[in-house]
This record gives sequence, C-alpha cells and structure tokens, in this order.
Amino acid sequence: MTKVDKIRILVADDEPNILLSLEFLMRKSGYEVFIARNGTEAMEIVKTQKPDLAVLDIMMPDIDGYQICDYIKKSKELAACKVIFLSAKSKESDIQKGMSFGADFYMTKPYSTRALMLKVNDLLAAE
Repeated sequence: MTKVDKIRILVADDEPNILLSLEFLMRKSGYEVFIARNGTEAMEIVKTQKPDLAVLDIMMPDIDGYQICDYIKKSKELAACKVIFLSAKSKESDIQKGMSFGADFYMTKPYSTRALMLKVNDLLAAE
C-alpha cells in the first residue's frame, strides 16, 4: 500500500485520552488518522479530508455526532464513508437514534479498544 492510498480515519471526541489512544492504535494499524476535539473541527476534517471512516462521539461541544453523521450520510462525495458512534449514551433509545442517522455501528463507553479495532477493520474490509 502506497502513501497515497492509505485509508483515512477521523476520530472525533472531546476526551483527550480517548483521542490519544485511538490515534495511536489506528496509526499502528497503518491508517492515516485525523483527530478532532469538537464538532466544528470534525466537520472541517470531513469536508477537507473525506475520510473513509469516522469514529464519532455524540456529545461534543458545538456540533454533535448526530449532525456530523447526518452530513456524511447525505453527502454524495462521502457516500463510501463508514460511521461508528462511540458514546457514553448507552440506552436502547440512544443506540436506535444513532443508527437512524445512518451509523454503521454503535459502541458504548467504556469500550474495548480491541473490539473497536476489529469493527473498524471489518467495516473497512467490506468496501
């Protein structure tokens, strides 16, 4: 795989520890990683970098994960982008709401990084 066709992943979360650990894990797996600390940064990255997959927290300052997912799923340019919600919102109604926005997967916090990486690899292999 050349540098040009590296798979691009956006990780958006307002918790620095989550950003750091996921960025490290995904880079170690060979992915190009973009991190966003809030919804505004995430939206900017989505528009400029066109990621192949986005891991989104739902509760973020300014723009929430639902709005970002909605934008991704309605954008023709981002039609192939997969979305994983990673959220502390763990009620069945929260999960259903996330999936109704078109998310490909919903994982609740606390989460297993191993299970998350398996799902990331799984979704990207399905392309």
